[in-house]
Amino acid sequence: MVDEPISPVGSRVSDDVARWEAEDPRFGAERDRLRPYREVAKLVIVLRTRQGISQEELARRVGTSKSAIVRLESGRHKPSMETLRRVAEAFGGRLAVTIDVPDGPGHTAVGAL
Repeated sequence: MVDEPISPVGSRVSDDVARWEAEDPRFGAERDRLRPYREVAKLVIVLRTRQGISQEELARRVGTSKSAIVRLESGRHKPSMETLRRVAEAFGGRLAVTIDVPDGPGHTAVGAL
C-alpha cells in the first residue's frame, strides 16, 4: 500500500479534500470538472518519465513550449485534441478516443476511434 501524502500542515490530503468538499460544494464540482485533465496529466507524466525525457524534450518533440507542457502536466487546463494527438505521436504512439456509454443494466457500450 502506498502511503497517503501528508499536507504541509500535517494532515492527510484526502482528509483536507473531504473537508473542503463538505464546506463548499463548488470545490467538489470543480474537482469533478478537472478530473479528466488530471488523468491526462498523470498519463503524460508517467509516459515522459518512463521514456526518461524532460519537459523540454517533450516540448521539442510536440513542437510547443516547455510552459505548455507544464500547463498540460498541471492537470488544470483543458488540452485540445490536436495537442493530445501531437503528444501521443511524440511518445511514438497514437491518440485513441473511447466513449463509454451505459447500455442497460450491467452493460456498457464502448466506442473507440
